[in-house]
Amino acid sequence: MSTILAAAEHAAGATSEEHAKAEEHKSETPFFIAGAILVAFAILISVVGFKKPDFPATAGAARGVMAVSVALVAAAAFSIVYVSA
Repeated sequence: MSTILAAAEHAAGATSEEHAKAEEHKSETPFFIAGAILVAFAILISVVGFKKPDFPATAGAARGVMAVSVALVAAAAFSIVYVSA
């Protein structure tokens, strides 16, 4: 796909400087780290939930687990927006 886009830019008269600028991109590492942490947390919560049917034991603990889940999903979402911008 990038080859086709590069050929189209070349045919449209894009300079090598514009082409080099288009080739620059940010590292995807923050997204992979945030995604891996989110996956590990989801697996951990699943395992604990299967082993302890009353998990989380209190309403406060349930809110805590939900808050951590929301924070991890937001971190993954914001990191992909950062990478793509």
